[in-house]
Amino acid sequence: MAKQLESSLHRRFLEVEHCSSEGRQKHTIVADLDGTLLRGRSAFPYFLLVALEGGSLLRAIILAIFSPIAWLLYHFISEVAGIQVLIFFAFAGQKVSNIEAVARAVLPKFYSEDVHSDSWRVFSACGTRHVITANPRIMVEHFARTSLGAHTVVGTEIEVTAGGYATGFVRHPGVMVGINKKNSVKCDFGDDPPEVGLGDRPTDYPFMSLCKEAYVVPSKEVEAVPREKLMKPIVFHDGRLVQLPTPLTALLTLLWLPIGFPLAVFRVVGALPFSVEHVPIFYKYTGTRLIVKGSRPPMAKKGDPGTLFVCTHRTLIDPVMVSVASGRHVTAVTYSISRISEMVSPIRTFALSRDREKDAADIKALLDQGDLCICPEGTTCREPFLLRFSALFAELSDKIVPVATSTKVTMFHGTTVRGWKGMDPFFFFMNPFPTYEVRFLEQLPEDQTVKGGKSAIEVANHIQKLLADALGYQCTNFTRKDKYSMLVGSDGTVPPKKKTRTQ
Repeated sequence: MAKQLESSLHRRFLEVEHCSSEGRQKHTIVADLDGTLLRGRSAFPYFLLVALEGGSLLRAIILAIFSPIAWLLYHFISEVAGIQVLIFFAFAGQKVSNIEAVARAVLPKFYSEDVHSDSWRVFSACGTRHVITANPRIMVEHFARTSLGAHTVVGTEIEVTAGGYATGFVRHPGVMVGINKKNSVKCDFGDDPPEVGLGDRPTDYPFMSLCKEAYVVPSKEVEAVPREKLMKPIVFHDGRLVQLPTPLTALLTLLWLPIGFPLAVFRVVGALPFSVEHVPIFYKYTGTRLIVKGSRPPMAKKGDPGTLFVCTHRTLIDPVMVSVASGRHVTAVTYSISRISEMVSPIRTFALSRDREKDAADIKALLDQGDLCICPEGTTCREPFLLRFSALFAELSDKIVPVATSTKVTMFHGTTVRGWKGMDPFFFFMNPFPTYEVRFLEQLPEDQTVKGGKSAIEVANHIQKLLADALGYQCTNFTRKDKYSMLVGSDGTVPPKKKTRTQ
């Protein structure tokens, strides 16, 4: 009887492609997430990201082992039971602050690459937008509000201990599916039902039947919405994985780890005995591609100050690659460096103190000794944006060579905010065939330096623009502090909402 009712309801609902988006500015819409606003119907990859990035590799492996049970429960016994299994193994014992940080720093990037174009056309046209989902609200709320422009987000609520840890169980009324979705919509809207409802599966039909118009999103291939078309661009994201960990991708990644980590150690440590002139040959025969473009600047004459390479910040190994690409020894100037990075660095490193006068004196002294590489963004950014440049370097040299760097990786990012930064070089080299490109731009003419009458800020902004144009990136006024506060908060927790600055 229930199946007959579901079948009759499905026949009653038109497909979303037949829904007009015209004149919806005053309308209210309620939409499901997985399979509706997102093209993907499975939430497993996002639970795996929470388990890995918020918890540990061991937790991710355990979740992957039990995921077939969740799949069987979901498809053949109970949708609720399948979701509860995923929640338990992904969440149980995790700090809620860690889950929230992953929801802000990792998940939005992957969610935003999978937004359903037909659903988005209707959802974005409505004046008031609500998301209702079986996923834990803590996972999806940040993305739904910032990128989709949702005014409210209703999802499954998780149990939390007094100490701020997730128990792995869910709060009353349980997983937000079927009748729970219907009751939530009825409670929120009462006698004034929403104009539009969107769903994709039988358990969505109850809440959809309350709406004045309801449309079903069929399971078929459609284009994803370009990320720039969403409500807010993603500038910062974190996490080690490059690709969404679908079951197949997750399996291949886990199988690669026993090969990839020893390979990364060999690539890092094996390059140490070689001179900078011969490192590119070593990289070539170990599967690392180094691409050098532009003209290498000439070596400084004896007694002259060294060249200051001003480099975009893609990974922790940027100065190493600049040194190798230029064929000379370069000192790397950084605000902080881990013990392990210092041990495996083939070039000299120097940590600044954040005391402006002392740092300026130290940089001048280092330039008198030879070439220097500095990353004035202060931190890495994976998206095609450049962060605001510190102007300190511009006051200290008139031999400035901008260097545009970029990377291409397929499995692991060589940067992190929340993880152990000392492992960044190893994660970069753990990719099967990592690619690093170094592009030397022309040395700044004297009239574009402080010596030529420009202010330090003007010089920094000019170099930022040159590098952005060379890479096809966009300049921003975001800083290192903005990145860290947005991703994890100053105390490691989710910070309060604040307005962000744009140039």
